[in-house]
Amino acid sequence: MDLSVRIGSLVLKSPLMSASGCFGYGLEYADIVDLSSLGAVVVKGLFLKEREGHPPPRIVETPSGMLNAIGLQGIGVHRFVREKMPELRRLGAVVIVNVCGSSIDEYAEVTRILSDCEGVAAIELNISCPNIKEGGIQFGCNLASTGEVVAAVRRATALPLIPKLTPNVTSVPSFARAAEENGADAVSLVNTFLAMVIDPETRRPAISNGMGGLSGPAIRPIAVRMVYECAKQVRIPVIGMGGISSARDVLEFMIAGATAVQVGTANFVDPFIWPRLQAGIEDYMTRHGVARVADLVGTVDF
Repeated sequence: MDLSVRIGSLVLKSPLMSASGCFGYGLEYADIVDLSSLGAVVVKGLFLKEREGHPPPRIVETPSGMLNAIGLQGIGVHRFVREKMPELRRLGAVVIVNVCGSSIDEYAEVTRILSDCEGVAAIELNISCPNIKEGGIQFGCNLASTGEVVAAVRRATALPLIPKLTPNVTSVPSFARAAEENGADAVSLVNTFLAMVIDPETRRPAISNGMGGLSGPAIRPIAVRMVYECAKQVRIPVIGMGGISSARDVLEFMIAGATAVQVGTANFVDPFIWPRLQAGIEDYMTRHGVARVADLVGTVDF
């Protein structure tokens, strides 16, 4: 039974990856998850310098989901290389780093630093965070800017490059095509949906930023549709995410067209989910006589 998948030049032993922002730097889960068993660990987003993020409250539960406005709090790329990567290498994790920036130059510089760091397997380019005012989504919601930042980062690295796309646009496939045309090896989608929760008693937003990103099972059917649409429009692999909490959800994304998937919010609910996801995929493959999980990709009968 072959669970391996290919993302550009990168071959992963499994299609199961952690989603950035929902798994810390991977080491926070190392006592309960065998990091080497995952296809990849996608670590928390990194800017050039440390970042505090938004003040609390910055997370609130919603029906079948969660709203967050963390504000991309992080330790910065230099501390990550110095403090986190040695242990991630020792544990045998395949590390994909989520790169953030408030300018194209910052995206490129962070990427150059990571490209010189032993053990970094790929770059996920965060151009889709909905809850910071500078950088991020200002690039991901404009086709020309998306192409420009992807091209600049492509020049800065030979590592596989995976722009992470926002769902908060009219046509996600057009942004996937722009990423592909400017050198992306794959795209990942979707990031969270811009949303808002108000407390009627106080008449104030439930989180300090006012608005934030909605994740969890509530968004999954929309994310599956967007993955399906993008996979039909680009030749590069699509990495799907959005509300995955079971093996059935993983298979749904892959049959829709995702080569691999990322699991995010479910880590907060059930950090022991990973072996069950793999067992469920293997059970499905056995029952349906599927030898290679990659053979399921894009097989929706529609």
